[in-house]
Amino acid sequence: MRVALITVLLSSCADLLDEQPRSSFEPSFFETEEGVLGGLTSMYAHLRYIYGQAYYYNTCLTGTDEVTYAQSADQNFLVMDLSGQGVIDASSSRTDALWGTAFSNINTANGVIQFGEETGVSDALIAEARFFRAFDYFLLVQTFGGVPLDLGAGEMEFNTNPVRTSVRNTVPEVYTKSIFPDLLTAVNDLPATSRLTGTATKTLARLYLAKAYLTYAWWLENPNNIPTYPEAQRVDPDGHDAQWYFQQAYDIALDGIEDPGPFGLQETFYDVNVAENDRNNELLLYADHTETSEFYNGGSLTYGSGGAPDNFAGWMMTWNYTVIRSSSSSSEWANDIESVRRAATQATGRPWTRMCPTIGAITNTFADKSNDSRYDGTFTTSYRANIGREPVISGPVYNANLMEVQPGDAILTFLDEEPATPVQYPTPTSRGANIGAGVLPGRADFVIPPSGISRIVYPGLWKLGPYRTDSGNGLGQPNAGSTRPFNIAKFSELYFIAAEAAVKGATGAQSARELINVIRARAGVWRWDNNGNEERIEDNSAAMVAATPAEVDVNYILDERSREYFGEGYRWFDLVRTQKWNELAGTYRIGGSNYGDHTPQTVNRTIEPYHYLRPIPQGQMDSMEGDNSSYQNPGYQ
Repeated sequence: MRVALITVLLSSCADLLDEQPRSSFEPSFFETEEGVLGGLTSMYAHLRYIYGQAYYYNTCLTGTDEVTYAQSADQNFLVMDLSGQGVIDASSSRTDALWGTAFSNINTANGVIQFGEETGVSDALIAEARFFRAFDYFLLVQTFGGVPLDLGAGEMEFNTNPVRTSVRNTVPEVYTKSIFPDLLTAVNDLPATSRLTGTATKTLARLYLAKAYLTYAWWLENPNNIPTYPEAQRVDPDGHDAQWYFQQAYDIALDGIEDPGPFGLQETFYDVNVAENDRNNELLLYADHTETSEFYNGGSLTYGSGGAPDNFAGWMMTWNYTVIRSSSSSSEWANDIESVRRAATQATGRPWTRMCPTIGAITNTFADKSNDSRYDGTFTTSYRANIGREPVISGPVYNANLMEVQPGDAILTFLDEEPATPVQYPTPTSRGANIGAGVLPGRADFVIPPSGISRIVYPGLWKLGPYRTDSGNGLGQPNAGSTRPFNIAKFSELYFIAAEAAVKGATGAQSARELINVIRARAGVWRWDNNGNEERIEDNSAAMVAATPAEVDVNYILDERSREYFGEGYRWFDLVRTQKWNELAGTYRIGGSNYGDHTPQTVNRTIEPYHYLRPIPQGQMDSMEGDNSSYQNPGYQ
């Protein structure tokens, strides 16, 4: 297989990862402590080329019950929806972003592991490389099926000579030869507290070991007879059955919960995702960025490139709210005030309108919007006047019903529920804030009920919105990639993994319902209301716990996972792991692509069993010599 050596070398300083350019790695480089540290730091940097990379992000969400394509989607997004807008193939699937990045990093990890021990560095440092090798192989095996362990110099050996042949190992081989051994060593050797801000820990390794056990258990069980490739019997080489692995997943997850080190759950769901609290102790791993330096950020601080290593995933589910208009007249609709301007704030950011939530996600997944804080802590549902930011737009400004609005007032609100009084849609539609929005008596904000959500106007994804401290009184730099970290692993997932394993028959001190209720109780605690833009001190945890079914099943776990991690890139993996993709995402509802289209359409998807694996990227296929047709996953050949 052709392996491109990573082109950026990073080394460490006192408490942050210090990036220094280098053209390539050679074996001798890893024989020094400086080389080991440089290789390790590159492993953290490689996360930026996967997480926050919007086209890869799209492959993890579009086509699920959470997300469909939006009005401005190009083929990168259309094909992933599987709704007749194009065909996923080796050229159109953007999982190429994962393939190339992961294998380069795996080779770096191979070098650190193979040569680093000779330098006398600690086992804990080598364990970081083992974690990342397992991390990348776990991503790859979930996405493509079996993948090569031999990059040209032998299985899990460092390779310096690009080759044009490759042999894929089977799924059981990837798990039992690489992922499990590496993660077991990482759990044993990694420290409880990170050596630097954001580096790997024992708790992180436990999370991924438990998740890998859980995923492999489902693979062995294969309840819906989903094919694998390369073809392999659903038999574990070590002689264990699926139930053994479900139990292991439960036990390891409980170990992580009971021995958390410095990690734990934040007091509220809002605290997990609000930008001012980034890098909190619930976050176990993230692809980091910064607003203090373009070099350390990995991209411009003033303009986003629309490519990695920028963090631009949050743009994709941001619709073009800047078309909203208010009026300078109180007697007639002038349609002349851009009352919600593009700004580098968490509620707004840069609009691309490539992805949008389905109506079902809004109405069914987040059915309880009163007790459960997670809908409010996930979406931007109120777009507010920022006319007071420099350059200031002088008032007065009038909005719905020609009522006056002030800076900070709601201009457009997505209603939580269908209102008792039907929404009226003014004619002409320009009186609907130029987006076909409606009005309700006595309200100065235009409104859209859940049934009116469409591919062109929909709640934005607040949790991934940008945040800058250098905007002053102005609009800031909304066109730059986000300087926030992209969160990858959270302590909370240990509860979900243990609960899912318990549903599948694992036994222990806590039941699935008890584990899920820890998360649901936290979701009932409010301290801030995004929609109302005001403090909200409220504890609905008792109601949340009481509403949990007595018997929790897999679908309920998946619903809870969606409420907790909506829009973060988990969903495709969750539906593929549990083989629920077609059942839960085979149809969805959404409005059309024109302003003022308030008629939900039911859309059918064609999800075939072979879609449970993504195609090997065309670039890899083209790079190999000879007849490589058998290398490609069936259905994409």
